[in-house]
Amino acid sequence: MIENVRTVIAAFAFDGAVEKAEPFGSGHINDTLLLTTAKGTQYILQKMNTYVFTRPQELMENVFGVTEFLKKRIVEQGGDPNRETLTFIQTRDGALYYNGPEGAWRAYRFQSDLIGLNAPRSPRDFYASGKAYGRFQMLLSDYPAETLHETIPHFHDTPERMKQLRAAIEKDAAGRAASAQAEIDFALARESSCGIVMELQNQGALPLRVTHNDTKLNNVLLDPRTGEGVCVIDLDTVMPGQAIFDFGDSIRYGASTAAEDEKDLSRVALDLDLFEAYTRGFLEGCNNVLTPAEKGLLPTGAWMMTLECGVRFLADYLNGDVYFKTAYPDHNLVRARTQFKLVREMEEKQDQMQAIVAKY
Repeated sequence: MIENVRTVIAAFAFDGAVEKAEPFGSGHINDTLLLTTAKGTQYILQKMNTYVFTRPQELMENVFGVTEFLKKRIVEQGGDPNRETLTFIQTRDGALYYNGPEGAWRAYRFQSDLIGLNAPRSPRDFYASGKAYGRFQMLLSDYPAETLHETIPHFHDTPERMKQLRAAIEKDAAGRAASAQAEIDFALARESSCGIVMELQNQGALPLRVTHNDTKLNNVLLDPRTGEGVCVIDLDTVMPGQAIFDFGDSIRYGASTAAEDEKDLSRVALDLDLFEAYTRGFLEGCNNVLTPAEKGLLPTGAWMMTLECGVRFLADYLNGDVYFKTAYPDHNLVRARTQFKLVREMEEKQDQMQAIVAKY
C-alpha cells in the first residue's frame, strides 16, 4: 500500500517516516488511508474526489482558513486546539495539498482517542452533536463568511433545487415521471413557500454565516468517556450560508424514526424527543450568537432541508439516478417518499417544534 502512494506521502511534512498505510473509513466520496509513522503518530491521507469537488484549491483555502481561525478561538477559551478541531498538514513546499499524477491529496492528524457514531445510542448522543455544531457556530461567529469560496454553488438554495426538479420533469430522461406523479405534485405544491430563507438572506434580514452543510451525527467526534462532542470533522462543504440550514439538516437526518430509504412509511416519523435533545444542545452551544430571527426560523430550516433533500432524490430518480448511488431501480423514489413523509410530519408538528425552540 505504501509503495502505491510513496510519492504522495513524501510530499507532506509528517513528523517521521511513514511505516504503515491502510485503507480507512467507509466514505463514498474520497479515498482515505490511515498512516502511522515511526514515532507512532497517525495521519489521515485522503485523495479528494475532484469530480465532486472541482475546485480543490478553493476547498482547501476554506478548510485551512476555518481551522486556523478555530484554533485561535479555542486557545482563547482555554481549550486544546489539537483535539477540538482538525489539524491539516501542508506539503513540504508549503502548498495546502498535493496535486500530481496520482491526483489531489490532503493530510491531517488522526484523533485516535475520539469516536464517531452513525446513529445515536440515546438522545444524549444527539444532544452532544447538537452542542458541538452549535459551538462550531459560536466559535466562527466572527469569521468573515463572505470571504469563503462557494465551492458548490447553490448547494442549499431550495428554489434553485425546485428549478432543477422542474427541468427533470420536463426532460423525463428515464421515462419515470408517470410513476412519480404523486411525489411531483407534493413537491410542486410547496414551491411557492420554499424561498423564504433565501429572500430574507437577500434582504439582509438574516446574517451570512460559516456553515458546515453536512451536519450528520458521524461528522462530530465524541469523547468515549464523557460522551461530549469534541470535534467537528468533514469540512469539505464549509461555505457561506445559513445556520438554520445546518440545524435543519441535522434534524432531517437524525430525528427521523426510520432509515432514509425505509419503504414502510408508517415507520417514518419525526421524533420530538430527539428534536428537543438536539435543539437544547445546539442552542446551548451557540451561546446566544443567533439572532431572534434565526432562532424563530429553526423549525422552518428543518422543514426546508427535508423538502430540499426529497426534491433532490426525486429529481435524480427522474434523471435516471446519475448523482446518488442506488441499490435498486426505485431507490431514489423511496428516499424521496421518506423525506416527504417527514415534511408532512413537520408541518403537522410545527407548533410543537416552535414551542421547543422557545423553551430553550
